Amino acid sequence: MAFDWQGRFDGDEALYHRIFQRVKNTNDFSDVSENAFAIHGFAVDEGVRRNKGRVGAAKSPDIIRKNMSNFPVVQADFRLLDFGDVVCENQNLEASQEDFAMKVSEVLKKGGKSVGLGGGHEITFAHYSGVRKAFPDAKIGIINFDAHFDNREPENGLASSGTGFWQIAQEGPINSLHIGIQRNSNTLKLFDTAHQLGMNYILAEELFFENLPRLYIEVNRFLESVDVLYVTICMDVFNAAIVPGVSASAYNGMMADPAFMNLYRHILASQKLKALDVAEVNPEFDIQDRTARLAACLVNELFMV
Repeated sequence: MAFDWQGRFDGDEALYHRIFQRVKNTNDFSDVSENAFAIHGFAVDEGVRRNKGRVGAAKSPDIIRKNMSNFPVVQADFRLLDFGDVVCENQNLEASQEDFAMKVSEVLKKGGKSVGLGGGHEITFAHYSGVRKAFPDAKIGIINFDAHFDNREPENGLASSGTGFWQIAQEGPINSLHIGIQRNSNTLKLFDTAHQLGMNYILAEELFFENLPRLYIEVNRFLESVDVLYVTICMDVFNAAIVPGVSASAYNGMMADPAFMNLYRHILASQKLKALDVAEVNPEFDIQDRTARLAACLVNELFMV
């Protein structure tokens, strides 16, 4: 069932427009035009369950949509298509990921930009797979805002929300930069795996305003090395005080402060960016939609570039 986009109505003229006035619910990929944004909800948290996290993120796409609806439109040519949600039936995570990947690929092939609303962070492998289908010969770079590396080897052959980057690395050399990694959220084994796979990272403790010049250099070096960019944001990268509704809380996580926002906006300005998602919003544990609201704000930053 399509989401009923609603918001405050100030008028029909473009100067008054809010996001809900520019959304078209569709299942037709012929609606996609150059640089249009296309939403796919990932109403799935089977990977979180497999990873022994707090389930509930499958209910998040519509709550994020609700918190996006009222943002003002600031770009004259802004277009947003909503292709609804991918769901998980019979705990078949792999089928859900493939479905999501196929839809993302169709959007990107037509010149649109893909926006994923998760759902568990198992969206990473699904979204990356869609980008790879659309750009099979490109060097795809991934910037992952996350407290965790998500590079665990699958247990009993089953992928989860914690295995995405291990899965990506099995398909070829991985080009990734992980921002917000926590020392107390990753075992030495996971750090070692990151080093073995060539996963670049910036620790959460390194992200402060005075350090931005060095971080800009590191980010720019990474951006220059890739052809296509995909950005994924696991909401547990932030402090639990501002994001209570996640699958795995980080009590010393980052704040959405000027240091973070400046670096984030710098990344969004890259012309190579083709896909972005937010993941691990868990309404079951959220308070006053704080986590969903921040996730919506982070998506809206892309719409304002």
